[in-house]
Amino acid sequence: MVKISKNKIIYNAIIALCVGVILYNSYILLSWYIDKNKNQEEIKEIAEITKVQEVEDTENIILINPPDEKVESNNDYWNYIKMPLIDANVQELKTINSDTVGFVSVRGTNINYPVVQASDNNYYLTRSFKKAKNRAGWIFMDYRNNSSSLNKNTIIYGHNMIDGTMFGTLKNILKSDWITNKDNYIINLSTENQNTMWQVFSVYVTTELEYYIKTEFESSEKYEEWLREMLRRSEYNFNATVNANDKVLTLSTCYGASSDNKRVVMQAKLIKSDS
Repeated sequence: MVKISKNKIIYNAIIALCVGVILYNSYILLSWYIDKNKNQEEIKEIAEITKVQEVEDTENIILINPPDEKVESNNDYWNYIKMPLIDANVQELKTINSDTVGFVSVRGTNINYPVVQASDNNYYLTRSFKKAKNRAGWIFMDYRNNSSSLNKNTIIYGHNMIDGTMFGTLKNILKSDWITNKDNYIINLSTENQNTMWQVFSVYVTTELEYYIKTEFESSEKYEEWLREMLRRSEYNFNATVNANDKVLTLSTCYGASSDNKRVVMQAKLIKSDS
């Protein structure tokens, strides 16, 4: 009988474990690569069929919670409302995916995507726009939000993809070249009911994952308290004011590894609508 030493057994076990880890990691990388390519194909297809145009019709424009122009004539608000809204054909997108609730565009990033909404916040973490299984996921609105009337805090999520797709360029908002260009401080959101413009007032990284994604508030006082905290967290002073009459749009993605619970957050207030 051939005797196998204890050290030999341990050595073989370690080799087997290493081979297993390499094979598993290779499978994960290959799966990510395939999913990334599939998502990029969908992005290209959507870009080709989606009609997104600028809207400068002044007849139906509604200014939301404007500051007193006599007192704050130099407020950036008055410059931003001169910028055009965007109008995306959401009905056309709904023929591809009935879960479509809007189209979001963020200046100074690659974010120009249809927004979907499911009955929970898990489905589109691993589904493409066409609902196929995909680790890259898609851009989705919090299931608690009302896409028609928009809540006090409307939240949109997306994965921080290495290739810059989905919310992979949202982290740009923390860089000086993004911050120093004031034209970047605008988010456009087009829904079935209206086209809206939002002025950025806060950007930051946080590990407090529950507080910034609140959608309901007990009172105006509680809401104002929450707004003050969102302003306080900002890593840059945008010289923007917010109050209980404002509505907020929050964009959120992972910062680094998803396991570390850090999130990049951008928050903006509604300043203009066409209905």
